[in-house]
Amino acid sequence: MFPFTRDPARSAAEALPLFPLRTVLFPGGILPLKVFEARYVEMTKQCLKDEKPFGVVLITQGEEVAAKDAPPPTFAQIGTLARITDWDMPQLGILHLATLGLTRFRVERHAVDASGLVTADVVAIASEPAQPLAAAFEPLARLLELIASRVGPENFPTERPYDDASWVGYRLAELLPLPLHIKQTMLEINDAGVRLNVLKQFLEKQGVL
Repeated sequence: MFPFTRDPARSAAEALPLFPLRTVLFPGGILPLKVFEARYVEMTKQCLKDEKPFGVVLITQGEEVAAKDAPPPTFAQIGTLARITDWDMPQLGILHLATLGLTRFRVERHAVDASGLVTADVVAIASEPAQPLAAAFEPLARLLELIASRVGPENFPTERPYDDASWVGYRLAELLPLPLHIKQTMLEINDAGVRLNVLKQFLEKQGVL
C-alpha cells in the first residue's frame, strides 16, 4: 500500500504517508498518539508490517479529525519522520502509539486517496551541523533539566546529551508553551545556535532566565 519507492525521475524523493496534526514533532522527540480513524489505523498497520515510518506535519488550516465532506487540512511543508517504537490496542479499532521523531523532510508534492489519507513525495533534510552547547546557553540546558524532571521519564528521551546544542534546542522548542507557528519555525531553522538564541530571548522576555 505504501511502497516508499523512489521516483526514477526524481531519485531524491520518496512516497510517504502523512499524519497531519496540531503539533510539531522534532528530531529525537517522543510523541504519543491515539489512533482511531480508519485511514490512520490502516496506515499504522502498514507501517508496522513494513517497519517504515510515517510523516508528521503541522496542520495550518483544518482539523485533525475529518468531518464529513470537509476538504483535507492544509499543512506545513516541513515535517519530521515518526518511527513507531511501541503500540497497544486497548479496544477494537483504537491504537495507542509511542513514536520517536527521526529526520526532517520537505514535501515536494502530495495526493489524497479515497480514504482521505495524504501521501507525499518528500525529500530528506540533512541534519544540521553538530555544535557543542556554548557557555552562553548553559542556563537553557539547566532549565531543560528542570523541565525533564517534571514531565516524567515516559515523556522524555532516555538519552540526554545536554551538551548538544541541537538536542537542547529541539527539546526546549517542543516543551515550552510556544505558539505552534513558532514551534514550526524552530523546526525549520537549520542552525542550532540561531534556534537557541531565539529561545533564550523569548525566555528572557518572559522573565524565566
